[in-house]
Amino acid sequence: MPFITGKQMPRRTFLHGMGATVALPFLDAMVPAGRGVATASTGRTRLICIEEVHGLAGCNNWAASKFLFAPETTGRDFTLAADNPLKTVEEFRDAMTVVSNTDVRNAEAFTLPEIGGDHFRSSAVFLTQSHPKQTQGSDLWAGTSMDQMYAQRFGQGTPMPSMQFCIENLDQAGGCTYNYSCAYTDSISWASPSEPLPMIRDPRVAFDMLFGAGSSPEDRAARRLTRRSILDWIAGEVSAVRKELGAADRARLDRYLDNVRELERRIQAVEARNSSGEPRALPDAPAGVPDSFTEHMKLMFDLQVLALQTDTTRVISFKTGRDAQNRVFPECESKQPFHPASHHGNREERILEFNKICRFRVGQLAYFLDKMKGTMDGDASLLDKTLIIWGSPMADANIHNHRRCPLVLFGHANGFLKGNLHLKAADDTPMANVMLTILHQLGLEDLDKFGDSTGEFSLTPPVATTVA
Repeated sequence: MPFITGKQMPRRTFLHGMGATVALPFLDAMVPAGRGVATASTGRTRLICIEEVHGLAGCNNWAASKFLFAPETTGRDFTLAADNPLKTVEEFRDAMTVVSNTDVRNAEAFTLPEIGGDHFRSSAVFLTQSHPKQTQGSDLWAGTSMDQMYAQRFGQGTPMPSMQFCIENLDQAGGCTYNYSCAYTDSISWASPSEPLPMIRDPRVAFDMLFGAGSSPEDRAARRLTRRSILDWIAGEVSAVRKELGAADRARLDRYLDNVRELERRIQAVEARNSSGEPRALPDAPAGVPDSFTEHMKLMFDLQVLALQTDTTRVISFKTGRDAQNRVFPECESKQPFHPASHHGNREERILEFNKICRFRVGQLAYFLDKMKGTMDGDASLLDKTLIIWGSPMADANIHNHRRCPLVLFGHANGFLKGNLHLKAADDTPMANVMLTILHQLGLEDLDKFGDSTGEFSLTPPVATTVA
């Protein structure tokens, strides 16, 4: 076989056929002679950054007293209130580090003309922790985001140094309200202070990027008309590779290819349904975008797992919405539109109504964490080898407050994070301090400052205390 040297298969092995390029997951056959699986497969920690827009109901003062985000106690013995959105992912608490009471002050208004522009400023602050320049022109200025710092330093050895995904429509050209360019709301990943990166909303586009399904849009459209899977085009190479593998690797390869085929089938089903002429809940969305929020989230999560599993990329950012969206989630207990529900006027019953939406949205993570935990990379799972940053640059959405914002770290980051931990920061601690610590742990030790950081933030457990 042209891609096998002696008895060792290169880690970056691709199967080709008729415009399709399918990368393989880590296999035992890729381990160099004399090296263990753990040594061969560890690699650098994967980084995933997920923005939950517009804060959480639990960051409101009254809801905080009911512990609807920050648990009542710190340390490892914390408990989650029944209505806390994190309760939906409690089965993964051994891989969960809750960090409460950090501020995103650079998302606040600094001058009078900026007042009221929080919706159009905060997303650009989440991963940059820098204050965006108020402009509707091309003279954008925010900061380089932490995912891109990591990708630029350590992601160049993968086919894609980073990937950017989103859920809602982010293709808004020109200016948004309060004299801010829509570019600030359209991306959370910035390659430089003046260069926001485009984010992929359509699962079909992401699938074709991952698997090189055709050399042009015309080729891809023609292949889809045949209703054949990309795996049909590489069947010959798959058969040849299987003959070179041991039983365990054959089973691992078959599971992986089954997952690719099933994902492709689901995307095809969405496209067929949305092209049937039946009324759509999202009439302006591409055919590959499901009308169901849950279905869309699952497809995007599955694409991310495959991207990490094949080492196509090790850095991913994911924007799950827009602050001011008026979307209603039929699968949710609440039938209220997202943005109006967030402005609850401090009325307890309305805070709890908004919390239902927050529980639903946070609950989507359970599917992703389960997939990451069940996907092995050598001797450990992707969840063991990944650091997932989930958080929001906004806290109490009702008043557009950026103090005491929600932040949770998932995964074990190759042993860096132990999980099952709640840490409460001292008052006035920038969220940037946590991110600076993470960047140092990821290998950027020479970084003295990030955003408005004032120093590192310890991610080791303190003695359990009662939160005042």
